[in-house]
Amino acid sequence: MFANRRDFLLSGACAASAALFGSAAARLKAQQTEPPPETTTVRLAKGPSICIAPVYVVSDLLNAEGFTNVVYVETGTYTGSGASQDKAIWKSDVDFNLNFSGPLLLEIDKGLSTTILAGIHVGCFELFARDGIRSVADLKSRTVGIQSLESPPHVFLSAMATLVGLDPNKDFEWVTSAKVKPIELFAEGKIDAFLGFPPEPQRLRAQNIGHVIVNSAQDRPWSQYFCCMLAGNREFVRKNPVATKRLVRAMLRATDLCVSEPALTAQRIVERGSTARLNDAVQTLAEVPYNRWRDYDPEDTIRFYALRLREAGMLKSNPAKLIADGTNWRFLSEVRRELGG
Repeated sequence: MFANRRDFLLSGACAASAALFGSAAARLKAQQTEPPPETTTVRLAKGPSICIAPVYVVSDLLNAEGFTNVVYVETGTYTGSGASQDKAIWKSDVDFNLNFSGPLLLEIDKGLSTTILAGIHVGCFELFARDGIRSVADLKSRTVGIQSLESPPHVFLSAMATLVGLDPNKDFEWVTSAKVKPIELFAEGKIDAFLGFPPEPQRLRAQNIGHVIVNSAQDRPWSQYFCCMLAGNREFVRKNPVATKRLVRAMLRATDLCVSEPALTAQRIVERGSTARLNDAVQTLAEVPYNRWRDYDPEDTIRFYALRLREAGMLKSNPAKLIADGTNWRFLSEVRRELGG
């Protein structure tokens, strides 16, 4: 006997999960006419942010693509530590990751071994502020909490600042904190603003802490560009083109599952240990636009953020050089034709 409706729904979702992924795997196997992957092992970065939901449902699809050993590598000890994911990529600790486009561009600008392969979803960031602050411009001379310099919140907020005429190096009072999470500092009233990833915005809203002044999934121009993008280690991509295409295909199919099967995807997020609160996962899947990868041009995202970050003094390269040095859209183009888009 089920204790409540939620338990009943979860039971149904869990029971259907094997059938759903199994049938998808069977269809993929039947459709493949290309050579097998050059390697059967693939290592994926796994961070604490649950907006990278496709990572948590992709393993079955990767198995169907011929990867018999899918390894999840923990990167970062707190939400927003995307710099550690990038470092893992160029040091060959992982083969692929999903991360905000801004930090990926910083790595490419430094000549490191990162290649952006596809856009995954539009905005998941939300910028929270204390009472009396209504816009990014109002943050001038205010305290803004980040985990570290060049972390996704730092990069994104810097891009936001340049768009409203502020200098992020002079006009924000950055408060860096690794021991105490910035969300905790904000909740305690010790800083004026905080930019969070899921499940942090869901937590703050549930506790009625602060208010949102920018929602990157809804507010322009941020909602017009990809947030998380799929990146690979450049040497892996060069040496393993068949495996890379299969990985791209599986990840984009997993992105589609976030839209078509949100209950199952939410359950997988919980099972992977990224959050203990099913409701946070459900809300994230409902709020983050996972249905735009067919519609948006990832190069537009590169150009937009490259210009903003050059204005902020964080990049030396121009957009054309970053695209030439650090992107490869071949696999995305092929997969789009196959999957429709």
